[in-house]
Amino acid sequence: MYLWIKAFHLCAVIFWMAGLLYLPRLFVYHSVAQAGGELEAKMEEAEAKLLRIIMNPAMIVAFVLGLVLIGYNWGNGPAGLQLWLWVKVLAALSLIAYHGFLAKTRKAFLGGGRPKSEKFFRRINEVPALVTILIVVLAIVKPVFG
Repeated sequence: MYLWIKAFHLCAVIFWMAGLLYLPRLFVYHSVAQAGGELEAKMEEAEAKLLRIIMNPAMIVAFVLGLVLIGYNWGNGPAGLQLWLWVKVLAALSLIAYHGFLAKTRKAFLGGGRPKSEKFFRRINEVPALVTILIVVLAIVKPVFG
């Protein structure tokens, strides 16, 4: 059963990451769209659907299945006590915080606001990719610290 849980966890993470990488791109286009214009309306719709249909469910599934995997490993030896796992958990929690920031930013766009510049959204688009590299290295290599 463990491998099935792990497989679905990875699927959820992939879907979630796609959204974390795509939503800031939508914000780039939204930030330069004319307030009240057709493009802005399309961006608001796309952002809402991306969060509601893909990102939120994928994040929840990834989080829950991640907890199940931790629980499974905890009960099967010392893996739960290893530092790499806690660093990975902190990195995953930082992605959840980033997700929350993106959701809050989408709300700030509603009604014609421009919470940040186009350049800002282009720059933050790299954040989830870098955190994901860290998470994957930790999960695969399982480095021993100290």
